[in-house]
Amino acid sequence: MKKKLPLLICAVLVPIILLAQEKVDLSVVNKIKTEAFGPNSKVMEYEFQLSDVFGAHVSDSPVYYKAADWAIKTLKEMGLADARLEKWGTFGRSWAYTHFAMQMVEPHAQTIIGAPQAWSPGTNGPVTGEVVMAPINTEADMDKYRGQLKGKFIIQTDPSEIALRLTPDAHRYTDQELAEMELAAAPRRPGMFGPQRPGQRQAGPPMNRQQMMALREKITEFLKAEGVAGVIQNGRGDFGTFFTGSAGSRDMKQPIPPVTVVIGAEYYNQLARLIEHKVPVKVQLDVKADFYDNANQNGDGNNIVADLPGSGPHKDEVVIIGAHFDTWHAATGSTDDVSGTSVMMEVMRILTSLKLPLDRTVRICLWDAEEQGLLGSAGYVKNHFADPTDMVLKPEHAKVAAYFNHDNGGGKLRGIYTQGNDMVDPIFEAWIQPWKEYGVTTVTNRNTSGTDHLSFDAVGLPGFQFIQDPMDYGTRTHHTNMDLYDRIQPNDMQQAAGVIASFVYNAATRPEMLPRKPLPKPRPARQFGM
Repeated sequence: MKKKLPLLICAVLVPIILLAQEKVDLSVVNKIKTEAFGPNSKVMEYEFQLSDVFGAHVSDSPVYYKAADWAIKTLKEMGLADARLEKWGTFGRSWAYTHFAMQMVEPHAQTIIGAPQAWSPGTNGPVTGEVVMAPINTEADMDKYRGQLKGKFIIQTDPSEIALRLTPDAHRYTDQELAEMELAAAPRRPGMFGPQRPGQRQAGPPMNRQQMMALREKITEFLKAEGVAGVIQNGRGDFGTFFTGSAGSRDMKQPIPPVTVVIGAEYYNQLARLIEHKVPVKVQLDVKADFYDNANQNGDGNNIVADLPGSGPHKDEVVIIGAHFDTWHAATGSTDDVSGTSVMMEVMRILTSLKLPLDRTVRICLWDAEEQGLLGSAGYVKNHFADPTDMVLKPEHAKVAAYFNHDNGGGKLRGIYTQGNDMVDPIFEAWIQPWKEYGVTTVTNRNTSGTDHLSFDAVGLPGFQFIQDPMDYGTRTHHTNMDLYDRIQPNDMQQAAGVIASFVYNAATRPEMLPRKPLPKPRPARQFGM
């Protein structure tokens, strides 16, 4: 018992010491908590509007700009200054779809759950055709199937195994997992194209990005020349959940692909088994999709930006918060990333409602084209702060106090990644102390990848992403047809808004800006992205 006493004393004293070193105004934190969890909360109203009312808003599509108009109007009503669209660069060819219907018509009638892949053209009315197996992965495969595919739908991979699930789809981090995360080394950066998907065939030696893009273009032109009715892809997942991707490119120089759809794995496997058993199978497909070269300002891409001006001696310095505004297409994007957008809008509502005096300016940026490779945030950083390919700093670079990002679904916040910035560890440890009873316990030195804080980190700015409970983000909602409002947990959203509002207030009022890592060296284009 005597041996345990010193440990107990340390456990009590460490938070007190941290709070003494890094001033945290607990009365302000209490006000933020009351506002975030009280009847004035609007976070789920924002979620409803952007999910249920507007639906999917793919980058720079007409719906994107309709939703952006609503967001700008709402930010102005909060009292934010200069709420606006801000060009980040040229997006190119945007896309949206408005209708999908697919059914098997032979050997029997059956509805098939699916959607077009992004940047797929429409069918120009219902099209019926035979389904055949035609795995085309090399130029030799093109020769093998030449002259055999006209008017046919093709599938290109074997059936995928659908294992019985014996664990829940949704998951919250345990204390042990968070403790391990806090101590873990930074993970290795994944390859550009990620792991090979189940059932995906790999032919020949590995290819670099340029070789793969060139082969994809050749296969696209071959399939179009052959006159295929369409390409049917396996959506993985199970129980009617399928994962979506892209059929074509936003680059207007790239060819438009043949009609390409993705369907639930169970339906895909059924088609593949029928073909394997030499049972003739036909489907009917009807897709309406449109391309937009001029959805807004001649193909320009636009972020949403608004300011809450500071009133102290450092009002020319800025604390930036952000989430990506664009969504994927098969659902409403409720967890990716309407949840982040709604939380960050709620953060701004909390700060304006409480009329807290802020030394620094707080800026909200809702990013365009994150799904295409962090384009909106990367363009903003390049325009305002520095180009990571040459690292020539612009004057605004010195004025950024911090950037905080939200983009890993709607789960409760459990801590924050510091991106290897050891100097902020004790600061963030003090900031999370008033939130520990709400589950925020972990400051980890690990990096996390794949979202917009990387654009800031790439030019040496203190950019951070929060640790979030994974929930069913990876199993049910991320880029799937089930990314819908009902996958959101309201209490988690309120907690996230409160935590981030507290972080923002602390960053906007502390005497110094957050410490920075050494400036990175210039790096090749796109290396810092996804």
